[in-house]
Amino acid sequence: MLVGTCCLWLAAFTGLLALADLVHVDIPQELARKLPLLQSRPHLIFAGESRTEFGVDPLLAAKLLGQQPGFAVNIAYEAGEPLAVLGAARAFPDVFGDAHVVLSVAPFIFNEGVRSASVYPLDVAARMNVFQQLATFLPLRVGTLVRYIRASFSARLAEVQEVARHGTVPPGGGVLMLSGRAPDYPNLGWHPHYEHWDISGPKSRAAVEAMCEIARLSRKLTVVEPPWIPGDRSADVEWLRYEAETLQLLRHAADRCGFALIHIPAIDGLTAAKFSDEMHVNKDGMPIYTRGLIARLAH
Repeated sequence: MLVGTCCLWLAAFTGLLALADLVHVDIPQELARKLPLLQSRPHLIFAGESRTEFGVDPLLAAKLLGQQPGFAVNIAYEAGEPLAVLGAARAFPDVFGDAHVVLSVAPFIFNEGVRSASVYPLDVAARMNVFQQLATFLPLRVGTLVRYIRASFSARLAEVQEVARHGTVPPGGGVLMLSGRAPDYPNLGWHPHYEHWDISGPKSRAAVEAMCEIARLSRKLTVVEPPWIPGDRSADVEWLRYEAETLQLLRHAADRCGFALIHIPAIDGLTAAKFSDEMHVNKDGMPIYTRGLIARLAH
């Protein structure tokens, strides 16, 4: 009885995965909701994951560059991945073709060992067949597949409703703010983004190829590795190794595909008190990080 029930459940789940593969589109609902910002035909598009979503104020960026609101927009979203930004570039080729895209990346985008539902790049999962999906995520990471199924249907609904083109324009140029103050983080090598560290698999290959294609479709692409919360990391040997390997991967890609790479280990004035957690600046840190990033883009 139990075996039969499990077989029926697995068959039904496999069918849902197959259907999700059919309806999947590369622009998730979270990104589609921010793409109406492109109506201003921005010249500077901040994209990527949550460190840009919560850390870059596009209105301040435009002001620092002597431009009007709408010159810069922030389309980053939580757990954002390069393949999704590539999907947006293909959907809006005229906008991206005239824009400088500034794309932030985080370790989970490249690390094959991270398979948690909250951050796994779902566009990467979509490029697996159903049997690869089952083998990769069952039984311990079934939640990732559940999120993939739900996200695929919500993304398709957003496409049908043309949210990206006719949705409500997000306020503030697309930036969100975090409050609070982070506790001390003496060691970062333990961080979940580095779990079972391996950047030689399909995740990193998909991310790199997506960045290379974005570089081709945009006026300019700059890939950014934002700072972690500051502190003495000299004894954090694992974290230093992970960071070095990630930078090496990105430098090779930048040289091959012709995009710029900016690594920001620290910014003057961006103290631990300006972070809401180990990765994200709070609302007090946002203007400091934005100014620091614009200064580096200007070089």
